[in-house]
Amino acid sequence: MADVPFEDDEDAGAPDENGVLTVTLGPDAPARLDKALALAVPEEAVLSRSHLARLIESGAVSRGAEVVRDLKAKAKPGEVWTIRRAPAEEIEARPEAIALVVVHEDADLIVIDKPAGMVVHPAPGSPNGTLVNALLHHCGDTLSGIGGARRPGIVHRIDKDTSGLLVVAKTDRAHQGLAAQFAAHTVTRHYMAVVHGVPQAADPRLRGTRGVSAEAGGILRIATNLARHRTDRQRQAVVWPPEGRHAVTRFRVVEDFADQAALVDCWLETGRTHQIRVHLAHAGHGLLGDPVYGGKRTLSAKVLGPEGAAAGMAFPRQALHAATLGFDHPATGVRLDFAAPLPPDMAALIAALRSGA
Repeated sequence: MADVPFEDDEDAGAPDENGVLTVTLGPDAPARLDKALALAVPEEAVLSRSHLARLIESGAVSRGAEVVRDLKAKAKPGEVWTIRRAPAEEIEARPEAIALVVVHEDADLIVIDKPAGMVVHPAPGSPNGTLVNALLHHCGDTLSGIGGARRPGIVHRIDKDTSGLLVVAKTDRAHQGLAAQFAAHTVTRHYMAVVHGVPQAADPRLRGTRGVSAEAGGILRIATNLARHRTDRQRQAVVWPPEGRHAVTRFRVVEDFADQAALVDCWLETGRTHQIRVHLAHAGHGLLGDPVYGGKRTLSAKVLGPEGAAAGMAFPRQALHAATLGFDHPATGVRLDFAAPLPPDMAALIAALRSGA
């Protein structure tokens, strides 16, 4: 049975089974080798500029038969370069007795309320302690095999430091049925987020931001393409066609905390890596606690009070929770809708902001 890719899968186009990646420098390639390669390698290869630098210096980069070890070596558009790195070691997940919050379970699927701090599936740097490790212990060998040994049953993902709902397939039939719904954008997903400032459709700055538009009912829509950041390969960035992949987020303000912060309800039409975090930052309203996209804005203790401002500024993760999840059961066709309450840390954050607002 063929694999069904994740909606936001980033594994296609990685180096071959021997760890060899061949890239052709584009017409706008910088003249310096390390910069040229950082721009040319496909985002799926997941090679940061610092990693590329180490590979160049170690003799793993060549132009034809010539090995080049100088980061500042001259590079020209159209040149073909070969990058050799050790083949990635496949990680096989093993069962671990980790407690799970099971929202729903039947013979075909299981819905989990994932805590913040838990990685979804094993990867280099996170070989254990993941949701998959816990599921293997809880479900035994009943998970769908489509995801392979590293991510059995995993149909979609949420970030390590995002809490909330995700569905996991226990049969290959369920896996394919759920993946088809994600691809068709018929799965409903709402996230609760706490952001800097208060997004308002009437704000001239927001109305002038490319990709942002207002809809009826106080809803704001962000439509851009997303791709891996050109210089920081661990981040995503807003780009425009023909680059990247189409991404659409809608959101509305639920509660205003003295114009300093807001609780917003976000829902996804597409599901790209870091989508909500990148889109809200693009709109000028990054998430509180987000170390990557949140920006350097501060909260006013004078306006929110010392407790509210301190709670907002010290929040240790992106304030994002996957609050609802809805889909058609892949075996019965019955519509299923689930909700997960805010986790204690986000509930406490909102209470502190509310007390000072």
